Amino acid sequence: MGFVVEFMGYKSLDNQHYFNANGPLQCVMNALEKDKFLNKERTGEHKLMESYLELWQVVREYCKSHVTETVYNLWLEPLELVSFEEDKVVLSVNEFKRNIINNKFIDLLNDAFESTLGFKIDIEIIAPDSSELQSKEEKKKKVNESFDKFDYTFETFIVGPSNKFAHAAAQAVAATPGQTYNPLFIYGNSGLGKTHLLNAICYEIKDNNPDSKIIYTTGEDFTNELVSSIQNKTMGEFHNKYRTVDALLVDDVQFIGGKIQTEEEFFHTFNTLAQANKQIVLTSDRPPKEIQTLEDRIRTRFESGLLADIQPPDIETRMAIIRRKADMFNLAIPDEVVQYLAEKIKSNIRQLEGAVKKLNAYYTIDGHAPSIILAQKAIKDITSDSQPVPVTIEKILTEVSRTFGTSVENIRSDKRNANISKARQAAMYIVREVTGLSMEQIGVEFGNKHHSTVIYNIREAEKDMNSNPTVKATIQDIISNVRGE
Repeated sequence: MGFVVEFMGYKSLDNQHYFNANGPLQCVMNALEKDKFLNKERTGEHKLMESYLELWQVVREYCKSHVTETVYNLWLEPLELVSFEEDKVVLSVNEFKRNIINNKFIDLLNDAFESTLGFKIDIEIIAPDSSELQSKEEKKKKVNESFDKFDYTFETFIVGPSNKFAHAAAQAVAATPGQTYNPLFIYGNSGLGKTHLLNAICYEIKDNNPDSKIIYTTGEDFTNELVSSIQNKTMGEFHNKYRTVDALLVDDVQFIGGKIQTEEEFFHTFNTLAQANKQIVLTSDRPPKEIQTLEDRIRTRFESGLLADIQPPDIETRMAIIRRKADMFNLAIPDEVVQYLAEKIKSNIRQLEGAVKKLNAYYTIDGHAPSIILAQKAIKDITSDSQPVPVTIEKILTEVSRTFGTSVENIRSDKRNANISKARQAAMYIVREVTGLSMEQIGVEFGNKHHSTVIYNIREAEKDMNSNPTVKATIQDIISNVRGE
C-alpha cells in the first residue's frame, strides 16, 4: 500500500479527506495501491510529483524555523528528496553531511515529517557517489580535484609584505609557463601558503589552457612511486608520465635529499623538462643551500631559476586571512576575536584557518557565536605556548625524518644504519632542547629505550654539532621550524 500526499487544488480519487490539524497538509490518501498510479495519465503523475515536492517544502520550512539560518543553510538545505513510498522517505546528501545530520539533526527531521503528515515515518539518508550527482557540464569544467578548489586560487591568496614576491612570481609563471622563471623555487616554513600557491598555479595554467598536461605531486609521493616502478619493472611508464608534462609541480622537494636513486631520477627528469622549456615549480621548507643531504648537481639546478621565500605574515595580513576565511563560511567574527587570534597565532596560516574552521563548527553545530572564550578554546591545542608535548614530539620526528631522508618508524626503531642512527641522535637532542623532558621520558617516546641510551645519543649529537658546522646548522634549522621561529 502506498501513501499519496496531496495539497490544495488536487482532489483525491475517492474524494476522502484526512485533515491534519497540526500542519498545513490538507489530505493524505490511504489504501491506494502503487500499481493504480503507475497507470495514471501523465498529468496525474505530474500532480503527484508536485504533491511530494510540496510536502518536502513544508518539511524544509519546519526545519528552517527551528534552527539558525546558518545551520539550516549548511546542513539541512543541501538535502534532496529522492523517494517517498509507504512509510519511508529517502533523502540524499554527501557522505560527510549525512554523518553529521544523522548525529545532530535526525530528531528534527522526524519531528518535521510527523508534524506535517500527522504520523511517524522512517527516514533514510543516503550518500550517492558524487559522480552520479554531478552533471556532465560540471564534470567537463572540473580541472583536477587536487587543485580545482575555491580555497586554492590566486583570488583567495591574501597578499602581504611577507609573501608578495612569491605571489607575483607564481602569477608570472602561471601566465607564461616555461618562459619566465624556470624553475621557480618557493621556500618557507610549514603553513605559510606554499601549497596554496602551487595549487593556484595549477588552476591558472589549466584554466588558460585546458589541454595542458600538469602533474602536481610531493617529494615523498615521487619517491614512493619511483620505488614502486622499480619493483614492478614499469620505469618506462614512470618516465613517460613525468617527462612528457607541460608543468611539473613538486611540494616538499627536500624529501628527495639523501635518496640516491630518487635524486638520480629527479635529476634526469628535471633536465628533460627544462631543456624542453616545460615549467618546473618546487617548494621546500628551506632554500636549496640548506638542504644538506641534496647532491650539488641538483642543488645548482634548483638555484638556477628564481628563489622566492615566504616569511610569517604580519598582524595585518593575519587579520585579513582570518576575515577572508570567515567570509567563506559566512561567519561573523567580532573585531576583538579577529585580533586575538592574529596575536596568538603568528607564524602559521594553516593554523589561523583551522581556528576559524573550529569557530564555525562551534556556531553551526552548537549555535555558539564566536567570542574570546571560544577562540581560546579553538586554539588551545595549536598555539606554541600550550602545544601538548606529544604533538611537539611528533612534529620534531616528522621534521627530522624529512631532513635525514628516513621514516619516523625507523627513528623510533633499533636499526643502526648510519643515517638512521644520526637521525635518531638528532631527534633525541632536539626533543630534549624543545620539550625539556627527562632522559627516561624521552626513552619512552623512542620505543621504551633505556635512559642511558638516550644520554649516549644526545652526546653523540652534541659531538657532531661541535665538529661539523653543517650538522649544527641543520639541527638548529629543525629547532627553528618546530618552534615556528
